[in-house]
Amino acid sequence: MTPQRDPRRWAVLAILSGSLLLIAMDTTILNVAFPSLVADLRPSSVQQLWIIDIYALVLSGLLVTAGALGDRWGRKRLLLIGFGIFAFASLLAVFATAAWQVIAARALLGAGGAAIMPATLSILRKVFTDARERAFAYAVWSAVIGGGMALGPVVGGLLVQHDGWHSAFLINIPVALLVIALGLWILPESHQPREGRWDWWGVGQSVVGMLALAGGIKQLGKGGPADPTAWVLLVVAAVTLTVFVRRQLRLEHPLLQVRLFASRPFSIAAASIFLGMIALGSALFLITQWFQYGQGYTPLEAGIRLLPAPLGLVITSLITPALMHRLPIRHVMGGGLLLMTAGLALPWLLQLSGPLGYGEVAVALAVLGFGVGIATTAASVTLMASTPAHHVSGAAAVEETCYELGAAMGVAVLGSIATALYRVNLPDLGLTSDTAAAVSDSVGEAARVAGELTGPAGAALLARAGEAFTSGMTPTFLMAAALPLAAAALTWARIPKNLRPTENAH
Repeated sequence: MTPQRDPRRWAVLAILSGSLLLIAMDTTILNVAFPSLVADLRPSSVQQLWIIDIYALVLSGLLVTAGALGDRWGRKRLLLIGFGIFAFASLLAVFATAAWQVIAARALLGAGGAAIMPATLSILRKVFTDARERAFAYAVWSAVIGGGMALGPVVGGLLVQHDGWHSAFLINIPVALLVIALGLWILPESHQPREGRWDWWGVGQSVVGMLALAGGIKQLGKGGPADPTAWVLLVVAAVTLTVFVRRQLRLEHPLLQVRLFASRPFSIAAASIFLGMIALGSALFLITQWFQYGQGYTPLEAGIRLLPAPLGLVITSLITPALMHRLPIRHVMGGGLLLMTAGLALPWLLQLSGPLGYGEVAVALAVLGFGVGIATTAASVTLMASTPAHHVSGAAAVEETCYELGAAMGVAVLGSIATALYRVNLPDLGLTSDTAAAVSDSVGEAARVAGELTGPAGAALLARAGEAFTSGMTPTFLMAAALPLAAAALTWARIPKNLRPTENAH
């Protein structure tokens, strides 16, 4: 018998999409607000990376725990609590007067986001009982999370242009309060009863392990292979996560069903999302800096010039479910990953023939957006369709960890590589030792120093720094392109030829 369809399902999808849009935008909204924030608070290069990264790092570190907590407490309840935390953290950021205060507020925003995100997919799974409607709902979910990450700089540019970097946080407060009001009225409550006691050891292991992993990779990207702190963190992560996985496999009622990864479609879909988000996160971060520092655009102008990526992503996300019902999943997902590869490699290829202009970058962004939309939608539908209904929260936590941790890793590792290449390509500018050290620290510091110089000297410094940043950015894009290419090869090699999205739906 066909399950009865929930009459509220489309209203629920609209509320959850609005919720997710806010969370996704906060991953990247500071990219264009960054010059304004740097000029105001003067954070060090390490603090700058933490301001960008800490949100996604905390969010990804808490997702597994939050998914399990939602099963016990109720997904609607945890989502609304999360938005309360989100609004409070945003208020703290608005009144921040030092870099550490922004970092602390962004960390709290990540905790709120972790409470919200697993609930969105779990509630969608409950209210959409028809397999085709559910696939469309997942496609909208993918379009919103990917499009939100790409739209963050656009919205941030519009706000920062008129009201400064504080407005990038201020917008969260009325939206969060509106979602709380509508959610209390419309969203259904759902639980996944779990027997046994709450696994406090598992919570501690998952949080410590994920944060150590993220921090170690971030530190490795900044300090290089010789940095002992990076290796200490990575060893802590490896030991802690190994203990966590082995313990979860032994427990009768685990915090996370690690055996989900035994499904090839599940594990390959998760890997594809993770690798794709590393590439996308780094691309958006570097392009927004290039627009402002290398091309001299205002935050609003930079945000508008990013539009080809989110527009392409949203369009292809919504048509991908139809493609998946006509073509094998492996071809749809693999084709999207190849488009991502092409979009990331284009800037490097085009720079070989002359100076890089916006026309070439716009084409690359559009191709990248098309690829992300197809690949992540196909991966999301595949991952959730291959998950039994009683494990949906754990699967949602895994998927969202791949999105958020991937984006953070892109900024941390590939962003650090781009900075290192910027320093290599920066010529001797004849500056004093202190000034030269500041200029080589980051392109943002170079822009600040250029602004303090008078006459043509400042313009010349900014031009040379912009050229050095461009020279470091394009080979970094080529490195990023290798990630979706590897995921495409894995997809074609390991996903069954005739797998369809409805075959494993529950």
